[in-house]
Amino acid sequence: MYEEFYGFLQPPFTLAPDPRFLYRSESHEDAITQLLQAIRRREGFIVLAGDIGTGKTTICRALLQKLEPTTFTALILNPFLSIDELLREALLDFGVVSREAGRSGKLLSASTHQLITTLHEFLLSLITIRGSAVLIIDEAQHLSPEVLEQLRVISNLETNEAKLLQIVLIGQLDLLDVLAATPMRQLDQRISLRARLKPLTRGEVAAYIAHRLTIANGTSKVTFEPEALDIVNAFSGGVPRIINLICDRALMAGAERGVSSITPDIIRAAVARLDLKQLQATDAAPSVGRRLRLAAAGAAIIMVVASVLLLGPIRRLIDTPLPAVPSGRAPVVPQPIPVPPVPNVTIPLPPEL
Repeated sequence: MYEEFYGFLQPPFTLAPDPRFLYRSESHEDAITQLLQAIRRREGFIVLAGDIGTGKTTICRALLQKLEPTTFTALILNPFLSIDELLREALLDFGVVSREAGRSGKLLSASTHQLITTLHEFLLSLITIRGSAVLIIDEAQHLSPEVLEQLRVISNLETNEAKLLQIVLIGQLDLLDVLAATPMRQLDQRISLRARLKPLTRGEVAAYIAHRLTIANGTSKVTFEPEALDIVNAFSGGVPRIINLICDRALMAGAERGVSSITPDIIRAAVARLDLKQLQATDAAPSVGRRLRLAAAGAAIIMVVASVLLLGPIRRLIDTPLPAVPSGRAPVVPQPIPVPPVPNVTIPLPPEL
């Protein structure tokens, strides 16, 4: 166990969404700030989207810790629920119904209308204590259109001054496409915030690794060589979950070798164990190809314009009829029509070139 070798009190690169290990990159910090502001402003629908492994669930856990005591929260981790099942889970999480009562037949047999009415009564009771309720749904890209439509209707529970229920949808980038679809237009118009997580930059990858090593409280100093960090960045694409996998295997290999400095060779061995592809190179290929296509298109435009400018005078020369030759006189040789020089045409290329 490398944790024992390096003296860590806990695994530094666990995949569990522990908010203590949250590294607040520029993108993550901005997302948390926007989410907190939207919740405190009692905005109805809020969306947090990000690619797989960018830390959405970890941000969700950290967000729950920052809310005021008068903010009641319900966290739904399973999106493959009917609207009735989702409402039951929300009532249990809000504390409206006890877990014991939740197992009884009364709650299980309640209709959708009864469940919404119970939720509405709970939300109205929060007004006297100036409380609020937030329903957070993780992996929301998997919610069915029927459930999303029901959530839109439930979001209409409000007073003249504010929304009674705020709904936070957290999901992969596909969630944005789901909400942008024509059937979801009414819901999409109600979204007041769309926060988006981005992968870490090369500098943030180094800071992220150092942050997690510090939180794990290792008794012996572990360092990652700069070139080793370059390889981590190249194969992870800045995605925290993949960084965790690589670094976890690298520390395992480092403990096997009995070293405290993680070298490029150790990282390559970790990457080989995980059978990862170099994301950085893969991501760059379409960009290079696109630039080459744009360059070819620009060159073709120049050739076409030049051809038009050049062929115009030549065509006029060819089409000009020769004068008639009078009888008994020497033929008059026509003088060539002067061809104007081709101007130097500069075609602006796209900015990417």
